Amino acid sequence: MKARWDIVLLPPLALSVLLLLASQIIFLKGSLHRDLGMGQFDPAVGLHNFIEIFTDSYFVQSLGLSIGVSAMATVLTLLIAFPVAYVIARTDGRLSIVLLSAVVVSSFITIVIKVLGLMMIFSSNGPVNGALMALGLIERPITIIGTLPGVVLGLMYYTLGFAILLFYSVIVTVPRSLEEAAQVHGASRWQVFRQVVLPLCLPGVAAGGLMIFNVSMGGFSSTALIGAGKVLTLPVVIQRTVLLETNYGLGAALAVLLLTVVIVINGCSVALLARARRGMLV
Repeated sequence: MKARWDIVLLPPLALSVLLLLASQIIFLKGSLHRDLGMGQFDPAVGLHNFIEIFTDSYFVQSLGLSIGVSAMATVLTLLIAFPVAYVIARTDGRLSIVLLSAVVVSSFITIVIKVLGLMMIFSSNGPVNGALMALGLIERPITIIGTLPGVVLGLMYYTLGFAILLFYSVIVTVPRSLEEAAQVHGASRWQVFRQVVLPLCLPGVAAGGLMIFNVSMGGFSSTALIGAGKVLTLPVVIQRTVLLETNYGLGAALAVLLLTVVIVINGCSVALLARARRGMLV
């Protein structure tokens, strides 16, 4: 008897949707009321919080910074994760299992421990600075704390294991016989990868890229720890607005703005990919 996975998965799907909608409805409701302090809201409904956001360059720049940082982290993660996933997928024997297990185990480590480890690696007395100074490439230690490249590196470090596992599951669906057939007809390894493997994996790569972008847009721990209060992405600004300024209405409006921007970017990306796919089929 075949399992009815659509029925089995329906309860967790309904629960997930309920929890997501419930939290977002609370944010949306709070964003429409002016904050009076001490956890009190003005009963009048209005767009005061959104007007304040779009008329203040501080919030607009924070949103632009979040999009830019997330895009950079996504592109760099794709460039690293896909080749690594391809090597693991095409490695024979126990070595493939060992490599895949290492990636899975690394994914169990919490983001805070990962970020602290990254900060130790790039510390003044860390191995990276030690090696660069020994080679004479730098005269003084470099730091990633409080820098934009450091935040991008932290987001990549956070999403890399997830991306490798995702792309691995996509690559193993591509039969090796297609690559062997292309090589028999004179294609080089690079041509096989570029003209056979990559086009067949493109839908999965696009979906994975959007998922990495979404995770990066909401990334807080790595940005807050490595950014050290100097790289103010929108999640960090939301945390400051709610906890430090205790402005719950404005914080809710910023959360709604973040969710809306992510949904719009995902919708536009899916539409562009569907249009490009139709063009390729024609």
